[in-house]
This record gives sequence, C-alpha cells and structure tokens, in this order.
Amino acid sequence: MKILSQLLSSVKPLQVVGDTHVEITDVINDSRQAREGVLFVAVKGVAVDSHRFIGDVVAAGARAIVCEVMPETLSDDVTYILVEDSVKALSHLADEWFDHPSQCLRLVGVTGTNGKTTTATLLYEMARLMGYKAGLLSTVKNIIDTTEQAAKQTTPDHLTLNRLLYEMVQAGCEYAFMEVSSHACVQGRIEGITFAGGIFTNLTRDHLDFHKTVDNYIAAKKMFFDALPAGAFALVNADDKVGEVMLQNTRADKYRYSLRSLADYKGRIVEPRLDGTTLELNGHQLEVQFAGRFNAYNLLSVYAASLLLGFDPQEVLVKMSMLVPVAGRFQTLHSQRGYTAIVDYAHTPDALVNVLDTIRDVVGTTGHVITVCGCGGDRDAGKRPIMAREAAVRSDRVILTSDNPRTEDPDEILRQMEVGLPDESRPTTLTITDRRQAIRTACQLAQAGDVVLIAGKGHEDYQEINGVKHHFDDREQVLEVFAGESN
Repeated sequence: MKILSQLLSSVKPLQVVGDTHVEITDVINDSRQAREGVLFVAVKGVAVDSHRFIGDVVAAGARAIVCEVMPETLSDDVTYILVEDSVKALSHLADEWFDHPSQCLRLVGVTGTNGKTTTATLLYEMARLMGYKAGLLSTVKNIIDTTEQAAKQTTPDHLTLNRLLYEMVQAGCEYAFMEVSSHACVQGRIEGITFAGGIFTNLTRDHLDFHKTVDNYIAAKKMFFDALPAGAFALVNADDKVGEVMLQNTRADKYRYSLRSLADYKGRIVEPRLDGTTLELNGHQLEVQFAGRFNAYNLLSVYAASLLLGFDPQEVLVKMSMLVPVAGRFQTLHSQRGYTAIVDYAHTPDALVNVLDTIRDVVGTTGHVITVCGCGGDRDAGKRPIMAREAAVRSDRVILTSDNPRTEDPDEILRQMEVGLPDESRPTTLTITDRRQAIRTACQLAQAGDVVLIAGKGHEDYQEINGVKHHFDDREQVLEVFAGESN
C-alpha cells in the first residue's frame, strides 16, 4: 500500500477534491478490477471511455479517482483528481506505484517496422551469455530472468509494463530489452520509462490502418527517440533514410550502423548461406547462425548495442557466433526429399522482399522458390496487392492463402491480394483459402533443391477467424508433411 499524496508526486493535478493522505491498495485502469481501496484511472480509450464506469468503481470501494472530467455526483469518502491527460497520469502513477523500476535497469528499447523481435531477443541472449541476469519484453514472449510469460501485445500497457520491469528488478536483472511499437509511442505507454538506449531498425509501410499516413507512422517512431535522455544512446540504421530523422531532436548520444557506407559500426556479408552467414563486423570476421541481409542488419545492431552497453568487445564477438535464430524468424526445416521449408513472420511487403531476396541469393537459378503467403484481416488493406505482387515477382510459384482473417471474409482478402498479381504471374499462382492445404500443396510441388517459404505467421500458434483463435502452427504443419513423406 502507498499514500495517495506520494503517488501523486509526479502528477500535476488541475484540481483535487478530497483527502490525499489516504492509503491506496492498488492502481487500476480496468473497472472490472475494482475493489476496496484502489485508485482508478479513467481513460478516454479508442473504443471505450472508462469515465462512464466511475460510479461502478466507487460502488465497489475505490478510494480515489483520476479523471479528465469530474463526475456530476461526488462521494464524500472518495478523493477525485482532475488531470489534463489521464493516460500520461497513468504512466507516472504506474511508475511510482512500482518504485520506478526502469531506473533500476539498463533498459534498451528497439523500434522499427521489421527486426524488433529478433534484435531485442538477441540482446537479451547476449546479456545472458555475458553472465548477466536480464529481462525481455517482446511480441513473442516476456522473460523475467529465465521465467517466461506469454505476451499479449508488442509493448504492454502502462501498468503491465511497469509490473514486468519491477519483477525484473526483484529477480536481480541488471539489463532489460524491449520492443517499442509505434502504437505504444502514440498511446503514451512508454511515458515515464527511463531508457539507457534506443535502436532503430528500419521503416517501411505498416499499421496505416492506425496511423493513416506514413508521415504519422514516422512521427510515432520518432517520439521514442525525442524522449531519450541525455547520456543514453540512440543507435540507428544509416542505410534507412528515416534513420537520420530519428536522430534530429534526440538528446541521446548518436550512433549509426551500416552495411553499405561508413558508420560507427560497419558490417559486411562475406558469404551467404541458407543455414548461416560469414559476416564481418568492424573488420572482424566470424560465422553466425543466421541467413540474409536483414539478419546481418539485426546482428550488426546487436553487436553495436552490446559495445555501447560496455560489454567486452572480444567476448561479444565470441558470443555472436553462439546466438541462434528466434522462433518463426527464417526458421529452416529440411525435408528428406531434399527441399527446404522456411517459416518466417514476414507480414509486410518489405519483410517479404528481404526474405525472398535472401533465399534467391543462395538458391540462384538452381532451385525453385515456392511462396505461401496471405494478409491479416482488420489491418491495412492497402498492402494486400503489394504483398501478392512482391511474392509473385520474386518466386517461381505462389500460393495465396488465409492468414488471420479475424472478422473479415478470407476470400475477399485473397481477392484483394490477387489484384496485385502481374499478368505473367497468374498462371503460376494458386489461391487456396485453407492454410493447411496451401502448405501441403506447396510441399508437394517442391522438388530436391527447391525452397518453400511460408510467410506471415512465424511464431504464432493460432489462426484467428471470426474473433476466435484456433490452434494453428505453420511449423507443425510442415513437420506433419515431412512425417508423411518418410512413411
């Protein structure tokens, strides 16, 4: 429990009605969690304005209310705190409630369209290999030292984020690494969080259903770097033109990494393979267990951030070769019939291009590339024809299939994808709505030396249809096909 006046120390109320020297048992922003003694923060959300539930929360025993609009009727035994922005207030209240956990960690945030999960996860693994306790907040999972928890979203809500960071501190973690989504920046979820560093991977078209324009999307990412404190580091991909935009107004120390030009941290691909790469980092050559130019960028950023965190340079190089790919990110599976299946999370046009170019660089003209891909429902519809076109021009055969249709008609999503197909690619393109059958068909078409790319879902072990999540794992489907081939 904490005294209300202490919790309000970093909040600037416009008005306070009631006693601030009272004990608070918890801070909540979900009215369904209301109970005796809590402080409830009413937020005007995108779908629901929780100010409408203030009466219910008071009836359940809430001791204090933070709001942007005062209720018409005030209870004598409840303290009401009027603020200009309840989302910002929630961020600072959560930080105060959990004793400023981000200040007790060396926390690094990773933002960008692609590569966030891989980069954050590999930094977590690097810290562990260097002998430190660390935490991870990612799209795939959250980890407190070695204890894993399922992740519900890329960047958690204000209270969950601070709780997880608090648990890391309690577990003795010295470092933490997290993905920072553009949604989280706009919605103020990282307000009040202290970062030791920030990494920008790249920016391509995505989330325009939320941001509406690319400029808004860029501005959302930039908010993270603008808020970095002096003494932190801002590390950006110099080969992405948006990288310099991220550095324009930051107070953090500025660093750049590149595969193409002079930079603070320079990388070069010496030899590409499907099962790994010979990579050069700042003049040091090593073998890594990752394929593709996009992974070379991820590894280069991990190398750079590790040095910026003060890890021993020689030890970092040794540990780089020990890092392994993240589940569902260019995950390679080999069939006894001699073809290779690759499961990857690529769900944006740029990510799909990166993966297909990587495969083509290795396969050349000796093998065929068969791509299975779709697009999610209730998301940016504008990228659907683009995804189909990029898959078609970079593959020998394409099978368009359902991804997570959510509340949309999967067949309509596929019709929108088909619009982007070049005329010359239509004879070599199949549309199979059933994702299981699409994967099986692709594998049946493959011959020795071919590569089957199954893109879009990666680590996900479900398919969301009409709001219901059904178990579905692309990797499991591939392994089932392989098992049938060996019988």
